[in-house]
Amino acid sequence: MKASNTRYANVHSIETFGAFDGPGVRYVLFLQGCPFQCQYCHNRDTWSTKENRLMSVEDIIADYKLYQRFYKKGGITVSGGEPLLQLPFLIDLFKACKALGIHTCLDTSAGCYHEKHHDMYETLLKYTDLVLLDIKHIDSDKHEILTGQKNDQVLHFARLLDEKKTPVVIRHVLLPQINSDIIYLKKLRSFLDTLNNVTAIDVLPYHKQGIKKWEAMGLAYPIPEVSEPTHKEVELAESILKSNYLFMP
Repeated sequence: MKASNTRYANVHSIETFGAFDGPGVRYVLFLQGCPFQCQYCHNRDTWSTKENRLMSVEDIIADYKLYQRFYKKGGITVSGGEPLLQLPFLIDLFKACKALGIHTCLDTSAGCYHEKHHDMYETLLKYTDLVLLDIKHIDSDKHEILTGQKNDQVLHFARLLDEKKTPVVIRHVLLPQINSDIIYLKKLRSFLDTLNNVTAIDVLPYHKQGIKKWEAMGLAYPIPEVSEPTHKEVELAESILKSNYLFMP
C-alpha cells in the first residue's frame, strides 16, 4: 500500500464504455473485494481483498476525462465486487465527481452495510445520484445459503435509501429453483411496495457465462444444475414485481 495521506482504491478493472450500469454511456469502475460469496457469481475473481491495482481519486478522474466526450448523458458508476467495502474512498470520489458535475451511480448489493457507520453512509448519499441495488433473495435464510450472509443489512440499506429519497433501481437476478418461486417474488414485491424511491425494477435472467471464470481459477461451480430461466419465467417475475408499481405509468 502506498505511504501517503491520499486514499487509494483497490481496483479490479475499468470499463470505459458501459451501457448497462446506469443512464447513458458510463465509465464503470469495478472495485476489488466482496463480502458475499454468491453461488452464481459471474465475477468470482473480485472476491479477494488482496491488493490488485491502486488508484487515487485523481488517477480515476484523469482517466475518466480521457473519454468524457462519450459521457454527455452518462457519468461514473462504481461497482465491484462490493464498492461499499471501500466507503471512505467512495465518498472522496463521489464528492470530487459532483464538484465537476459528473453523474454518480453506485452499483451495490449492500453486503457490508452497517448502521454503526450511518453518518458515513449519509455523507455518501449526499453525493450519489442513483443507486443500483441488487436484492438477491428476499428470504433471509435462503439468502444466507445463496450468498453466505443473511439479507438484513441489504433491506436496512434499502430503507435508508428510501428515507433519504435517493433514487434507486432494484435489480433482481432470477434464478430458477432458488428465488423464482411465486411466494418469494410476491414477498419481494410486498417489500418494494413499502418504498417510495424506486424508479425502476430490473429482472435480470441468470446466465452461466461466469462459469468459465470459476473454472479458470480451478474452482468448482456451486450450482451447475441450475438452468437459465425461460422467457415465460422472466415474464412472470416481471409481472409480479412490476405490475401497477409506483413508478409505472
